Parts: sequence; structure tokens; C-alpha cells
Amino acid sequence: MTITREQIRELAEFQDEKSCAVSFYFQPSTPRNKAHKEDVILVKDLAREALRSLENKGKKDCARADLDRILRLSGELRTNGTHGKAVFACAAQNIWREYDLPASLPGTQLFIDQHFHLKPIAHLLGATPLLGVVLVDRHRARIFDLRLGELTEREDLFQPLSRKGRSDGYAGYDGGHAQRRVEDETRQHFKHVAESLKELLEKGVFEKWILACPDSHRALFEAQLHSYVSQALIGRFHADLAHVTRDEIRTHAQAIKEQWKSERRRELVSQALSQARSNGRGVTGLRRVLRSLELGEVQTLLIGENLQAHAVECSGCGHIDAHLVSFCPVCGRATQEIVDVGEAILPWVIRRDIETFYVKDDPEFDRVGNIAALLRFRSENVQPISARAADELGKAGAAYPGRLRRFASR
Repeated sequence: MTITREQIRELAEFQDEKSCAVSFYFQPSTPRNKAHKEDVILVKDLAREALRSLENKGKKDCARADLDRILRLSGELRTNGTHGKAVFACAAQNIWREYDLPASLPGTQLFIDQHFHLKPIAHLLGATPLLGVVLVDRHRARIFDLRLGELTEREDLFQPLSRKGRSDGYAGYDGGHAQRRVEDETRQHFKHVAESLKELLEKGVFEKWILACPDSHRALFEAQLHSYVSQALIGRFHADLAHVTRDEIRTHAQAIKEQWKSERRRELVSQALSQARSNGRGVTGLRRVLRSLELGEVQTLLIGENLQAHAVECSGCGHIDAHLVSFCPVCGRATQEIVDVGEAILPWVIRRDIETFYVKDDPEFDRVGNIAALLRFRSENVQPISARAADELGKAGAAYPGRLRRFASR
């Protein structure tokens, strides 16, 4: 089962101080022998270490049932390197969710906390649009969803057009009519495909798409596209529908998607740094970014993979502060230190559908604190508000016309 955005949002909403939220990520390794036991041993070690940590906190039995179930699951997983796995569990709340992921996780990991740990999923899904791949020729069209490296065809969306052969007649007269008829049918077919694609984009089934067709058909087909659909097109590749394989479609589409994400990431980092220097719609540094998140200003969040920062979180209102204060400046409740602030802010980001990019190997970005944001607007002289109140602002701002696409893919 592949995870959806709605399911990610549901996981981000969960927090229970009295329960244990277990987050398990399985990254298959290359087995060194036919026994395939290395991964099972690793999971057992992680579970044993987690139980010791819980026992030291006086919560020995908090997650035992979920850990036992994860251990049984690990014995069933096959280390063939094709799929990773994510499990989110809380026995006290009757929660058990399993999802397939690409085998590109940083490693097999186990977390137990008051909330689910979502950073590995954020790395995979942040800033990835709902992506369609459209294959077109003169007679038919095939439309696919590309989700987490999996290509799924939307069955029977279009059918091949039927045509009967005929002779060219006297001096090719009938042949000329037949050729014009074929061209007109082709144009009408392309128009039908373009209209259906527009409808899919308007309904939010896709946010971006990739075109695959013979080079000879590209100009005629793209001439039928609505400007809104053309703007959502992120790349093209040549494909013959009669011969192209699923693996070839997926390989080409994945390469186009990664190139688009890389170019967009570079563009947004440059914009954020430039806007921050001019005191425009950009901020850098943990303190400024946290303030903008609380005020509901953030449109795009940029986080360095090397981000290492400490902060405190209020146990009452959820306010996160870059200053290591003992009491919340918003509501006065006691605070607790959080070591991984990048993980702590993810629930905010997911709940408010903020586009998120992880930035790697950028010296200039490192110098500004490995965190920045592009803003929808910049509010001035506004007092900080709690995270819960900010969530309400985020929901109210869903209709904002400049809102970027949603956080993560299915």
C-alpha cells in the first residue's frame, strides 16, 4: 500500500503524551548469504535498544506489543532491494499503518515518541507533485500516475479509434479526402485528450505532467492544450506507444522529475536568499523561519540536510522557540528541549501544505543557517502566536490564490 497525502496529514496530526507512537522504517540491504538474516538481526537490536530506553523512562510496556509485531513483520520482509517499508503504530490508540516506499531510505530506523517521526517520508515526498505521465499517438492515449517510483495506469480512459481502409479512387481524389479526414480525426482525438487532461488537473488528480509521444505529433498535440495545462508540463520524451515498455516510461519520467526538482530547488534557494537580503518575501535562519511559520507566512520551506539546531517546544500551546527558554513566551507553560528541530516542525509543514525542499551541498545556504523560507506575504509588528492558532490561520488561508501545491505525494 502506497501512502497518500491525506494519510501523511493524519499521521502529522497525531500526538499523545501518555501513549507511545512507534515509527519504523525498513530499508532492505543486499544479503551476504541465502539466509537473509542480517535485516532481522538489525531490527531485533533496534527493538531491544528501544525497550531499554523506555524502561529507563518508566515506560517499559508502552510499546512492547507494537515492537513484537514489528519483529514478526521483519521476519516476513524479503531483502530483494525493491521496496522499503514504513510502519506507524500506537497500540493504545489502535493504530497500525503499513506503507510501501522506494528502497532509497537512509537506513532501517526505529523511533518511539509522543508523535510519529516523518522526516524520512518528507525527504522522499517533500516538493514532489502529483505527477501524471501522458502517452499519446494519433489513435490512442494512455495516462499513468507516477507515485513513489510506481507507475500505475488509469485503465480504459481512452480507447483506440477505429478506421476502415479504402482506395484512393480516381486520380487520388478519394485519397485526398481520406487524408484530410484522418488529420481531422487526429486533431479531434488530440483535442479530446487535452480536454480530459485539463479536467484531471482542475480536479487535482495531477499537479504536473510529462508528455510522451512521437516527435512528429508533438506540435499538433501541444497546440490543443489549454494554457493552464501547458504551464503544468514539466518535460517530454519520445515514445512509440506500440513498443514502449513500462520500465522505459518509468525511467524517462523519473529522470525528468528529478531534473525538474533539482532546477526548481536551485531557483527557490536563490530566490529565498535574494529576498531575505532585500528584506522582501524571504527569511533565513532558524529564529526568523520559526516566527514566519507561526505567523502563517511561509509558502516554501528550504531545509539543509546538514541542519543541526536546538530549540524548545512548549508543552501547552506547541510554540517552538530558537531561544532555549525554560518557559513559553506565549502562554507561560514549561518548555522541553528538542534536539531535531527539523523533525519537530514537520507536523506544522504537513498540516499547512507547505512545499518543502531539502538542500544539499550548498555552501551559501550553509552560511545562512541551513534553513530558509519564501513567504506568501510578510507581516510586520505582529506578536507571535501559538502553533494551534497558526494552524487555524493555515486552514483559513487554503483559498489564498498564490498557494503552492500540497506537501507530499501519496
